[in-house]
Amino acid sequence: MNIVIPDDYQDAVRTLDCFATLAGHDVRIYTDTVKEIDTLAARFAEADALVLIRERTHITADLLDRLPRLKLIAQTGRGTAHIDVAACTRRGVTVTAGGGSPYATAELTWGLVLAAMRHIPQEVARLRAGQWQSTLGTGLRGRTLGIFGYGSIGSLVAGYGRAFGMNVIVWGREGTQARARADGFTLAPSQDALFAHADVLSLHVKLTPETRGIVTAADLARMKASALLVNTSRAALIAPGALEQAVRAGRPGAAAVDVFEAEPVLDAAHPLLALENVVATPHLGYVEKDSYEAYFGEAFEQVAAFAWGAPVGVINRG
Repeated sequence: MNIVIPDDYQDAVRTLDCFATLAGHDVRIYTDTVKEIDTLAARFAEADALVLIRERTHITADLLDRLPRLKLIAQTGRGTAHIDVAACTRRGVTVTAGGGSPYATAELTWGLVLAAMRHIPQEVARLRAGQWQSTLGTGLRGRTLGIFGYGSIGSLVAGYGRAFGMNVIVWGREGTQARARADGFTLAPSQDALFAHADVLSLHVKLTPETRGIVTAADLARMKASALLVNTSRAALIAPGALEQAVRAGRPGAAAVDVFEAEPVLDAAHPLLALENVVATPHLGYVEKDSYEAYFGEAFEQVAAFAWGAPVGVINRG
């Protein structure tokens, strides 16, 4: 099979142990991201199968119309909102998806919390510039950690907060609240109260049409001037432009983000990157060796099974 893997920013896929699963197939890897449909159609023209890295490339009906050879899309991870699955089904394109581990993203979330509260990136940069102890950080013990969304990642981050001696409060859907209560965590009285009371507030809500923009400018304005907003989930959970405006206005006093509305961010002039009280990373949540082996290992096994005529992990009837 001719297999195309787009968006491998670090050119890491070919270094994975699981890459051997594709031995005998013709594999082409692209290390940049393109959005133009003409370029995508040209890159994918000879592909029998695409292996997609999370949501980095969108597969639309218009693009599928220009890919008559395509038979399979193997998606790393569960999310398929960037794939027109119905259009794939109509065109006879099989779509497979897998699972994923919450640990790498939860660990990065906590790393961002520590980095932002103790000003670690700023202090590292100033030490390299010949300065010594230029800020006063803030400790976590005894402070309030707000968890918005108590799924697989949010529950881990809540546990980390408990281990650090924080008072953890949780808000989310009814199922979220039931799970958090069963685990012994306190429920916030409301979304408003979650934002008002948290010293650190971490977002772990799945992005859907209903949750897009669920964090409003008014929510952010309720936060303490000393509070930190952390987002390792999806940027579109926050109303467009609201986080930058809120941090500039001083409520919350700081932010730590791993996600952006348009990725990759290749312009250092991005408004969030200009703010001293924002710690930003380039969507590293799941970008870790063990996670990649798990994500790609499953996707490559799905490609191999499809080539053998015994597809697994199928989510449509293509």
